[in-house]
Amino acid sequence: MTTITTPVTEDLLHGHLDVEHTRRGLLPHRLPAAARRRIPDEQLAMAESQPSGVRLAFRTRATTITLHAVPTKRAYPGVPNVPDGVYDLLVDGRLTAQAGVPGGNLRTVDLATGRFELTEGPSGSARFTGLPERDKTVEIWLPHTETTELIALDTDAPVEPVPTGTRKRWLHHGSSISHGSNAAHPTGTWPALVANRAGLDLTNLGFGGGALLDPFTARTIRDTPADLISLKLGINLVNSDLMRLRAFTPAVHGFLDTVRDGHPSTPLLLVSPLLCPLHETVPGPLAPDFSSGTLRFRATGDPADVAAGRLTLTVIRAELARIVADRRADGDHHLHHLDGLALYGEQDHEAHPLPDGLHPSPEAHRLIAERFADLALAPGGALAP
Repeated sequence: MTTITTPVTEDLLHGHLDVEHTRRGLLPHRLPAAARRRIPDEQLAMAESQPSGVRLAFRTRATTITLHAVPTKRAYPGVPNVPDGVYDLLVDGRLTAQAGVPGGNLRTVDLATGRFELTEGPSGSARFTGLPERDKTVEIWLPHTETTELIALDTDAPVEPVPTGTRKRWLHHGSSISHGSNAAHPTGTWPALVANRAGLDLTNLGFGGGALLDPFTARTIRDTPADLISLKLGINLVNSDLMRLRAFTPAVHGFLDTVRDGHPSTPLLLVSPLLCPLHETVPGPLAPDFSSGTLRFRATGDPADVAAGRLTLTVIRAELARIVADRRADGDHHLHHLDGLALYGEQDHEAHPLPDGLHPSPEAHRLIAERFADLALAPGGALAP
């Protein structure tokens, strides 16, 4: 068997906004360099480098494909080991094989302080065999919560990049739920499930802990080509206790104004928070809780402070609905609102509880995807073709 080695170059990548050339390979980023220079904390810097929704896409007749990469895995002292990331291989849109990459770097994170230590490790390989011997489109979706430097592909037939612009471009921004926390594999996150069901070209700007109405994120969305845009806002603003209601309302308007500077008439769906019982009526900040022997979370704020403007999910849902209906409806006929409880509400929580009190299970990701597709993309939906 003849092996063809193809260095990973940017024309093989989809779903990213920038690349960084490292000592060992190519590192995809989900925020451009100008935005990354403005990131104020390590959490967002880590989250944007984790390639949720980023995939290699190429045409080939290869039956054996090996991807060489350097993953950065995570460890949290006092918490069970984080499973290694999964690489999903799709053939003509169908999930066909999965693999992992051994080795790599290790980032050890202190949950209480956010400080981390990075230990470098060796590169590794994900190998896929027995693929159909015909011309086909292959996508390799990278682990959604594992920063990944890409080195090269080894194949037994040539590869050709898949051109962009053949499908509608969906740009989505949200929190760790959109990023894919607790999803079992990269095409199992709810945005990926929606995109693959609807045939959309996904750019996922879901950042764990990072949906905070940052102006540099709004400018990134403004400057990124998109046919459809959705923004899921709220949970991170509560669990970080970042601002009060007085600041929240104009910050939402400012974020939307900036997005509209680049997308004046693009269909834009503003999604309020999903159900999260610990923050429905109790403000943040959020704190890790190990009292049960596993990682869960708890809200530490005082509900009595809501009267003075502290945010809860209930407050944010009402305010986002009001912003769209009362303050922007007359001037923006392409802006729509979706109540997050329609995607995941009380009855859904009974059937599919949040494993750690904060993030949905893999089954809930599938449910959220089905609901979003039905409510937003079906005929008559806000993002319907």
